[in-house]
Amino acid sequence: MARRRQAVTIKHVAADAGVSLQTVSRVINKEPNVRPEMQERVQASIDRLGYVPSIAAQRMSGSRSYLILALNDRDRTIADWRERQGADWVDQMLLGGMLKCAEHGYRLMFELVDTHSDHIRRELAATIAALQPDGVILTPPHSENPLITGMLAEQKIPFARIGSAQEGPGIALTMDDEGAARSATERLIELGHKRIAMIAGPADYSVSGWRVDGWKKAMAGADLPIDDLCEAGDFGFDSGLVAAKALLSREDRPSAIIASSGPMALATMQVAREMGLSLPTDLSIISFDNTPLVRFTHPTMTAVDQPIAAVTSRAVELLIEAQKGEKPPAQPVVVPATLVERDSTAASGASPA
Repeated sequence: MARRRQAVTIKHVAADAGVSLQTVSRVINKEPNVRPEMQERVQASIDRLGYVPSIAAQRMSGSRSYLILALNDRDRTIADWRERQGADWVDQMLLGGMLKCAEHGYRLMFELVDTHSDHIRRELAATIAALQPDGVILTPPHSENPLITGMLAEQKIPFARIGSAQEGPGIALTMDDEGAARSATERLIELGHKRIAMIAGPADYSVSGWRVDGWKKAMAGADLPIDDLCEAGDFGFDSGLVAAKALLSREDRPSAIIASSGPMALATMQVAREMGLSLPTDLSIISFDNTPLVRFTHPTMTAVDQPIAAVTSRAVELLIEAQKGEKPPAQPVVVPATLVERDSTAASGASPA
């Protein structure tokens, strides 16, 4: 039976280079107080032996864990996974976060937390104690939960608040939801639409309000009415069905609808077809999610592309900088969304091709 190959450890590297364990640790951790010739010597041993630094080795200095913890909403995430409706928020968050962490020798850990739980502090405290992260990424609605942000501030753990522009501790980052909604509405106005409706998201997400604000500002700028053109959902498909039916059953129905999530946009498309409307001739639709599903609808869906990977990547960069003592940005960091035009939007009253 073949013997298992012995793993190369930091001790092997130290012996090969003829230096102390602390010196190897300083090189691995990219600390500034290492002479260039010593760094080259240790790196040569690392390359020769094929040593891969472990988190345990990186923690030898006791100052950093080299872990970034990302928190997402438990109930909504699990519901998306179970329904398998193509939501890719978590995928994109992991893509941006993991790649940026790897560039800097960090690891990204992903945890689900129920923001509405009475035991949120105890649950989060246990996670923090077990992982001892160097930084934490919060996503909506965690990013504006005072129990979570207050606890992280008390423990002096750097944290990023994605989807939050509130004043307070932590690094705020947004994807300019208001600007994206305004741009989407203005594009529909350019296409000649005057009755443009909005299906908003739940009120406990600040992004829901920002998107409604952007829609309202664009409509006001064109002197167009918004009186009965907004219905609220919860980002889910069923709530989109209810909202779309309410909007499209009105006597003076909208000629275009912006839905604040992919599932609600898909629900709008289904309701429109059930009511005998032709897309996009009778109704233009814009999704506020550029998820995989909306790219394969018929017609293909025009969508606001939220830069989830990019904003998470930037959050990781800022947390690593904070860990090194650099001052965080004084104002919210904006990574803007873009509008991807496909076939679900057309000029108002356009004839089919």
